Amino acid sequence: MSIKFVVFLFIFIVLQSSVFSQSIINSPHNLSVSGEGQTKALGESGVCMFCHTTHNSNPEHPMWNKRTPGLTYILYNSSTIQAIPGQPDGSSILCLSCHDGTIALGSVLSKKNEINFSEGMKSFKHSKNNLTTDLSDDHMISFFYNSTLAYLDGELKDPLNLTHPVSLENGKVQCTTCHDPHNNTFGNFLVTSTRYSDLCLSCHYKKYWGVSAHRNSLAQWNGSGKNPWINSKYTSVAENACENCHKPHSAGGHERLMKYKTEEDNCLDCHNGNVASQNIQIQLNKPYSHNVYKYYKSHDAGENALVTKMHVECEDCHNPHATRKYDAQAPFVKGFNEGTKGINQNGNQVNPVQYEYEICYRCHADSPNKPISTISRQIEQNNVRLEFAPANPSFHPVAGPGNNPNVPSLILPYSVSSVIYCSDCHSSNGENSPAGPHGSIYPHILKYNYSTADNTRESYQAYELCYQCHNRNSVISKQPNEFQSEIHYKHIVEENTACSVCHDSHGISGLQGNSVNNSNLINFDVNVVSPVNGILKFEDTGLFSGTCYLSCHGVIHNPKSYN
Repeated sequence: MSIKFVVFLFIFIVLQSSVFSQSIINSPHNLSVSGEGQTKALGESGVCMFCHTTHNSNPEHPMWNKRTPGLTYILYNSSTIQAIPGQPDGSSILCLSCHDGTIALGSVLSKKNEINFSEGMKSFKHSKNNLTTDLSDDHMISFFYNSTLAYLDGELKDPLNLTHPVSLENGKVQCTTCHDPHNNTFGNFLVTSTRYSDLCLSCHYKKYWGVSAHRNSLAQWNGSGKNPWINSKYTSVAENACENCHKPHSAGGHERLMKYKTEEDNCLDCHNGNVASQNIQIQLNKPYSHNVYKYYKSHDAGENALVTKMHVECEDCHNPHATRKYDAQAPFVKGFNEGTKGINQNGNQVNPVQYEYEICYRCHADSPNKPISTISRQIEQNNVRLEFAPANPSFHPVAGPGNNPNVPSLILPYSVSSVIYCSDCHSSNGENSPAGPHGSIYPHILKYNYSTADNTRESYQAYELCYQCHNRNSVISKQPNEFQSEIHYKHIVEENTACSVCHDSHGISGLQGNSVNNSNLINFDVNVVSPVNGILKFEDTGLFSGTCYLSCHGVIHNPKSYN
């Protein structure tokens, strides 16, 4: 009796013994006539022979009963890849002798004629089990996984610390790193459970993941719409973990193995009100939104913090591995935006951000294609980083407390030392709407209405945004008081002059304006206000007093003083 036959006989006995985990007899890899699956031979009773043979085996692989495909495969690639992928070899090329769909399952070296299969063979050809020769949508295989790679990647565990049952083959990741073709205990012949992404986390170490909502949320599908976990037996976000968004084989979005090709679909699969508590999808469909639908493959995970090609995707503001529910105090970043990259007040790239406004600065500061103001200002400035700079003559307190020590209209808890978020003004409108500028019925994704059209009749609704922080009675009181608000009454109520005609809500850059002419956010709308004798200016003459040189609504101010 040859040594080869003895070894083969031992393998056969082991595979069929119920003592050794789940028997291959009851698994999809039993392709014999006794197999329980749709895909099986019509008359062949041998179980192991579809992969192994004692005679005439593939000389490169002991007892392998199929020829090697001998093909060139399309390999996985992405902008964030650190590994060097190679053409499949080792055990992976053996798996592909069935799973690339180019060699018939019944074509074995030990048989002169091909073994006939059932009609189920047709379903195999079109199933997830047929990976084809395009492996760009599958987890990488046949690459060296060593300590150097783990260091360069920054989010991989050192392979020296890998523990059973995950293992490398001659230092490489192969199909057998994740799959045991003889044991289907965990389904899909995986070496361990995918619940809570235990298998993924055997190798991957994602920053922030331990505290992430996507790691810990117990939210479940409510039964409406499409089931986000149609191919999973697990029923919560936490249990599905990585596979909420990623698909290790036949992924829709090839780079980073996303479930769906269209980026936002990977988020809105749950954030449509059917899993997550807030319906983000309905916000994005409002008239004014960060329109993620407009862009396709414009965002890249490896891109710089400064956005040079204008786009917006969920991942530009949210890190799905880090996001979690916790509040913060302005200007510090909240949990939903934790772990993202941005631009700081000095114009430098930062990763991760410390303050919320640093995320907004990615597109609304130094970006060459940043959005522009819809109001024609005397001093034009579309870089919000410059508008909010704490050294400016005046600014809304986003990057730091304001420089005006006298703002008596402020409503508690606001004070002159307060700092606010961009999202205090720019956010989804409506009671109980989710935080953040996803979508609004108001222009510029404002949380409340802010009318900027001249000749707007004053009402709480017209300037609802302003009146969230500034007391309306204090602003437009007709009687003289310490705020001199009768001036606002005259202009806003009697003359129907919009707040925006005189005030630039973000601020005036210190590179362009000064504290004499541009205090109190003064920066005129030149479509309403015009020069007199070539002069258009406001002069701050002290506490609650100033002088204007201009023409407005046909009234000449040359000058007009307010005390």
